[in-house]
Amino acid sequence: MLKKSSSSAPIKSSVDSVDTLIGVNTVLQGDLEFSGGLRVDGQITGNIKSVDGNAGTLVLSESAVIEGNIAVPHVVVNGHVNGNIFANERVELQTKAVIKGDVRYKAVEMALGASVNGALVCDSGTPAMAGGKPLPAGTGVKQQSSEKNS
Repeated sequence: MLKKSSSSAPIKSSVDSVDTLIGVNTVLQGDLEFSGGLRVDGQITGNIKSVDGNAGTLVLSESAVIEGNIAVPHVVVNGHVNGNIFANERVELQTKAVIKGDVRYKAVEMALGASVNGALVCDSGTPAMAGGKPLPAGTGVKQQSSEKNS
C-alpha cells in the first residue's frame, strides 16, 4: 500500500497567519498600526502601517477599500487602494486589484486583470520607508533619478 511520507514538508502559504480581521461591514476612520497578519474585508480611511517595519502581512479582499497609504512588508491586494503602497518585501496584485497610486516593492506578482494607475517602482536596494514613514506620493521614478545625479 501507499504510505504518506512523514518527512515531507508542508506547503507554505503566502500568508502565514491572520491575527486581525476587519469585517466586510466595518468602516474604520483613522490610521491603523498592526503586527502580524491583518485581513481587511471592509473599508479603511487612513494610513495602514505595520508596527515592525520588517514583519507583517496585509491581505485586502475583493470587498476591501482603502483610502490612504500602506507601509507593510508583504501586501496582498484584491480590492481597491486609493493611495501609495510601500512594501519592503513583496506585493501581490490579484485579479480584482485596483490601485490608484504608486507601488514601491522589492518583488511584485501581478495577475491578469489587476490595474495600477501610478508608478511601479522596484526598490531592490533602498528601504520602502524613510525614517519609519512612507515617502510622499509621486516620489517614485523622479526621486530615483535625482538620487543618481546627486
